[in-house]
Amino acid sequence: MTLTMAPVRAVAGATGLYKVYGSGDTRVVALDRVSVSFRPGEFTAIMGPSGSGKSTLLHCLAGLDTATAGSVRLGDTELVGLSDRELTRLRRDRVGFVFQAFNLLPTLTALENITLPVDIAGRRVDQQWLSRVVETVGLTGRLSHRPDQLSGGQQQRVACARALAGRPAIVLADEPTGNLDSRSGAEILAFLRDSVRRLNQTVVMVTHDPVAAGYADRVVFLADGRIVDELALPTAATVLHRMRRFDTPGPTAGNTAVRSI
Repeated sequence: MTLTMAPVRAVAGATGLYKVYGSGDTRVVALDRVSVSFRPGEFTAIMGPSGSGKSTLLHCLAGLDTATAGSVRLGDTELVGLSDRELTRLRRDRVGFVFQAFNLLPTLTALENITLPVDIAGRRVDQQWLSRVVETVGLTGRLSHRPDQLSGGQQQRVACARALAGRPAIVLADEPTGNLDSRSGAEILAFLRDSVRRLNQTVVMVTHDPVAAGYADRVVFLADGRIVDELALPTAATVLHRMRRFDTPGPTAGNTAVRSI
């Protein structure tokens, strides 16, 4: 008897995703029929030249931006057509965010910043899960400190722990090491990787850095709003080699459709 393995259901994904900004002479196609899925317990990096659409893709997946056409899904939920209130609830309950800016409240301790989204949602903090997250991110001895008492790397660790505290379906990270030195950046990337390995988290990260992408399980490459390549088990060297294929000259002066997406 032959056993057939059931396909792994994607945590999030898009099908035929099309996103346009502006109209007429300023019309820009940011995403051009993008189809991609993200599997559970996987760390995916999204890379591409400036203006390739990588941050727009992340924002559409998060429900922070709306698709012009196509489908965006989080689990079995179709995001296209949801109301603002429904999208807010979905982001609060099922998505964790890590941005380049730390976005911590200065009057709260590290622990209070970590649990803030769960507290706002009126849910009870899972103490066992919180302890695992704090241990993984290495903040056990810093929970009573306020942001101004922490280094930049420690503040971003707090932001990462905050993204995970509510046990989201997916964590979306947009250039999470952009404001950090190389050592602190490596610590954050190692934490994101460990959250996948040890906590079975799903992470999707936008980055321009081949070294950062080397921490991921796979890399998805975008150019001109389209997925042009994928790379499994990347290293910094293999990512850099692939990226050289997509280097294009910058836009000429006077081009009114210049984008930075």
